[in-house]
Amino acid sequence: MTKLSVGGSVEDLKKKMPSEKEIYGLSELYKVFGDSTRTKILSCLGLGDFNVGQIAEMLEMSVSAVSHQLRVLRSARLVKGHKEGKEVKYSLDDDHVAEILECGLSHIRERH
Repeated sequence: MTKLSVGGSVEDLKKKMPSEKEIYGLSELYKVFGDSTRTKILSCLGLGDFNVGQIAEMLEMSVSAVSHQLRVLRSARLVKGHKEGKEVKYSLDDDHVAEILECGLSHIRERH
């Protein structure tokens, strides 16, 4: 068996790696973050729950553009919508989304 410098056989280390399905899912998740408009929307929702019009106003975008990106973010399970009266308020899906944003920003800021 081949030994690696981190200790353990290649086979043992391979078992600790994420599955192909998990790697694919992670790659797809990061693709969603690869669009600056979607990242702006996520950052906005990190401040609170807002409807499409409020998000559009804060980001100086059209309502249709924000709506389109929210659909992408919802399908990636990064944001969720909940009805409040006649309008839908959007929020980050869970604390993990905020943690991903915070981690990324922390990494970027330490380089400047």
